[in-house]
Amino acid sequence: MKQMRLWMMAAILFCGVGCLTSCNGNANADKAAEDTVAAEAAQQGDVIINAINNYLVDSIGAQYAPGEMCIPVIAMTCSDGMKADSVFMWGDYWVFNYKVAGDTLKCVSGGNHPGKMLIKKNDNGEYQVVSFEQVEDGHGNLESAKRIFGEYYDAFHAANSDENYREKARAASIADYVKANKLPVKFYQDYGWPAKEIK
Repeated sequence: MKQMRLWMMAAILFCGVGCLTSCNGNANADKAAEDTVAAEAAQQGDVIINAINNYLVDSIGAQYAPGEMCIPVIAMTCSDGMKADSVFMWGDYWVFNYKVAGDTLKCVSGGNHPGKMLIKKNDNGEYQVVSFEQVEDGHGNLESAKRIFGEYYDAFHAANSDENYREKARAASIADYVKANKLPVKFYQDYGWPAKEIK
């Protein structure tokens, strides 16, 4: 699942890979060039995702009631593509704080923060989120979402309104986190809801 999300991220970052092939009819050279660009895009996507995850955990997750761990969920809408050492990413970003109870991750707190992030390379050569324009809560929600997402609003709205899509993204993020951190848990659970198996 992580591999699929990285390739999707790479496709968002470098959606023009197919346009890079030459017109000289050399299909093998074109295929090799596409494969190289796609591999570099996947690696770049991993770096960008890590920068977003770090920001969500450190800056957003810390605003909620603490748990033992914070697991971010990224539902990417679009990107302006890598330009020099920066990229704008529009998406629906979630954070969930959990505590471990037996074999279950119990959700303590969390919420969603849709908006536009600017990710740039810092002086140390590491990517980090340098700005985050968030959609407003309450009566300003629709107007601010349309302003921030602009031409991408319909794509954002479709994903944001799709509970199944959001839950699949969350389940995949939890499974990746549990595997990466070798946690001895089998389920995750929101307060008042049945536990769900981590696959």
